[in-house]
Amino acid sequence: MRKIIILLSLVAFANGNIQAQITNRNTHEVLKPEFGIILDSLKVKGAVLIYDIKSETYYSNDFSWAKMGVIPASTFKIPNSIISLETGVIKNDSVIFKWNGEKRNFKKWEKDLTFKEAFRASCVPCYQEVARKIGVNRMKTYLKKLNYPGMVFDTLTIDNFWLQGKSKISQMQQIDFLERLYFSKLPISKRTENVMKDIMIIEKTKSYTLSGKTGWGMRNDINNGWLVGYLETNNSVYFFATNVEKEETNMDEFPIIRLNSTKEAFRKLKLIE
Repeated sequence: MRKIIILLSLVAFANGNIQAQITNRNTHEVLKPEFGIILDSLKVKGAVLIYDIKSETYYSNDFSWAKMGVIPASTFKIPNSIISLETGVIKNDSVIFKWNGEKRNFKKWEKDLTFKEAFRASCVPCYQEVARKIGVNRMKTYLKKLNYPGMVFDTLTIDNFWLQGKSKISQMQQIDFLERLYFSKLPISKRTENVMKDIMIIEKTKSYTLSGKTGWGMRNDINNGWLVGYLETNNSVYFFATNVEKEETNMDEFPIIRLNSTKEAFRKLKLIE
């Protein structure tokens, strides 16, 4: 029996079962209704999930929502960027994506963009080009290697599977992935890791650095917004994944809601002022 248990454990480890890793941690879940009040005040539904690495504690207003799989949208630009750098599809963060002059959804995409600019502007056409160059086989191989779960695609959907279709990732899984990236636990080069940590910086102050990536997709024909990343303070680091939905919105309002709700949750935990 002992041999069987050991064998099963090794198989689970080899397969990189993320959900098992999350479940088997000696972590705590603390319900924070005040996060829900923040979302209510912004007229959105969803969950803010924050992980305190020191106390191994998750904080959220809705753990059921936080464990639910949702299309990753542009948060997938994090693994997509990693894979592009590791495969050599992108040589460095100053590589330029040439704009072909065609009209795009946003004016900020209608120009030549460096890799760093494309990431921060969340340029979908740029990253569709990257995904096509990576290809189905390499994308699947690297996603398995990175232990990034839930992506479903083939040759027909290689350049949009993170925006529509059956691909899903939960807030819990997002945090697990980000934690492994931050603590150098991903099987990638230090160079790639350093590039990622640089391009992911959103805001830097004297007391904290906020890094991450936004995402905007649709779930059941409702706007679904992501903000995932980590908050570095003077004495620790906190990982977060916010996922919210709003039936009626405009392009200016929704990105602000994702960021404001997350930062307000940080304030409730007294992580920032």
